[in-house]
Order: sequence, then C-alpha cells, then structure tokens
Amino acid sequence: MTNHSIALIPGDGIGTEVLPAAREVLDTIGTRHCITFTYEQYDWSCERYLRHGSMMPEDGLEQLRRHDAILLGAVGYPGVPDHVSLWGLLIPIRRAFNQYVNLRPIRVFEGLPSPVRAAMPGEVDFVVVRENTEGEYSEIGGRMNRGFPDEMAVQQAVFTRPGVTRLLDFAFGLAERRGGTLTSATKSNGIVHTMPFWDELVAERGAAHPVVEWNQEHIDALAAKFVLDPARFDVVVASNLFGDILSDLAAAVAGGIGIAPSANLNPPGEYPSMFEPVHGSAPDIAGQGVANPIGAIWSAAMMLDHLGHAGAAAEITDAIARVLATTPVRTRDLGGSASATEFTSALLKHL
Repeated sequence: MTNHSIALIPGDGIGTEVLPAAREVLDTIGTRHCITFTYEQYDWSCERYLRHGSMMPEDGLEQLRRHDAILLGAVGYPGVPDHVSLWGLLIPIRRAFNQYVNLRPIRVFEGLPSPVRAAMPGEVDFVVVRENTEGEYSEIGGRMNRGFPDEMAVQQAVFTRPGVTRLLDFAFGLAERRGGTLTSATKSNGIVHTMPFWDELVAERGAAHPVVEWNQEHIDALAAKFVLDPARFDVVVASNLFGDILSDLAAAVAGGIGIAPSANLNPPGEYPSMFEPVHGSAPDIAGQGVANPIGAIWSAAMMLDHLGHAGAAAEITDAIARVLATTPVRTRDLGGSASATEFTSALLKHL
C-alpha cells in the first residue's frame, strides 16, 4: 500500500460540490491500485475572508507544507474583489511552493462536440505550459495621485533568466516525451524588452533540445490559429499572462471551461504541487447540484500522475472519455440535465 497526504481546499461556490466528486473517484481508483489517501480539509475561502479578514491563517503555508499535494475546488465570492481572493490564497501558494509550471491539457472528446468546426475528437490533444510565478503577474508597481485627474497606475512585468529557462526546459522536455512539437507564444514585435528576451531564451533552450521541432507565434495570431486549426498544436509554452488567456480559449475550443483541469507544479518535488479545475466558483449555480465535476476529477487524475501513478491516472481520463463517448449523461453546461452526483456515478460505473 502507498499512502498520500492530500490537502483539500474546497473554497467557494461550486468548489464545495466538485471536490467531493474528485475525492470519491480518487478513493475508488485507489482501492484498485493499493493507494490510500489521508485527507485534511481546510475552510480557506472568501467566506473565511469575510469572517476573519484573511483567506487563510498566518501559518497556512506551513500547514500545507507537510502534505504530498493540494487539491483545490474554486475561489471567488460576490463582495470579495478577485484580486483579494487570488493574492490572498492561490498566488501565495504558487510562489511559496515554487510551483513555476502551470500545466493545462486540452483534448476534444468523442461525444462532446467542439463549438469549433475544425476541432475533431482524436485530432485535438495538446497542452499549454504556462509560466506561473513571475512574468506579467509581478508584485512590482503601484498607484499615484488617487482621485486626481492625473491618477496613474504602473505594473512591472518581471522575466528572469532562471525563471524562463526552467519553464522552457520543462516544456521542451514534455515535447520530447510526447514526440511532438513546441510552439512559443510571443509578442516581440510590440513588447520591446521582455518578449525579445523570451525569444532569445527559447532559441537557446531549443538548441539544447535538438530533437524537438519548434516555432514561435505572436500571441494575437496564435489565438486565431487556436480557433482556425487547433489540431496543429502539441506543446504550447507561454508567459504567465499569455498562458492564462490561451489556456482558457483552448478550453472553450475543447467544449467548455467546465471540463478543463490544471496543475500548478513544483517539478523537482521539493514542495507540494497544487491541482485545480480551471472553472471559477460560479456563484450563479452554486448550491444547485448542477456543477460539472469533470475539471476537478481530471485535475485529481493529474495529481495521481504527478505522484507517480500514471496507470491509475490514465484509467480516470479513459473513464471520462468513455462516459462522454458512450452515454448521454451530461451536466447542464454541456447541454444535458445530469447533476454532478449523477455524472460522477456514471463515471464510477466505468471505473
């Protein structure tokens, strides 16, 4: 038997509905593969912020440090600004635990038509590798002259050689393992300092990975090609902001943001990595039981793979594919009427 200690952070809204589904799937697959999980749940959320003035306690990161991985539901609540919830929970976790890779797989499943005509099942299967700790989402900047006619805001992007290089080495390594190609997102024709620096490092690391065929695309043209010809991509590597935007666009191409998973990885394994569905807390449907659990379940599968259980992870994603391909069970966001519980039950039957 192998045991893993997992920190559960359901968060807000539908996060509290999809995380139990992911846990049920983990326990089921764990029984088959002799894997057990010890869960510790934390109530860190916007509701906690409204009660206590903080998203998590002062020693929150120390509490998480002792776990093997973190599984998060969703964060966000009306009345709490998004920058408060993000910088009060997710970004501190990502940075304190050096989770410098944000990994977002994109796949068009049989039985779940894409809104994009060119996106066919079996042809669209790629991954966005997003820089996760620096870039455009830096803390450097400020505001001056608030309330005056000449009010101003300054936000500095930060691109470091170590930060970009380690991300690129991960992305090129992933392309090598997949036997595919790599596309770098840039905007060096308009952003005069950081993006040419990014391009130089891509060329440098590309030379160190000669078996990988690579190219670069300006972000605006790349967004168009995601829609016009999504099957051409395999590994797409991008800065923090560009990767954030591209991965949400790609999720929509795949059929809906409710199915999209993500992983915040510390590749060396020095700290716990965090796994979360891409969708938000969706307060408009929270409490109705109609949330789509696929993103959370797929994120749990990514967690298993990261923890060294690739076979168990593949069984979960295969089960998702079989349910979509062979049954009419769909949650409301996918055009059906199934509840989160009903979809999870269908998935468990296939497991």
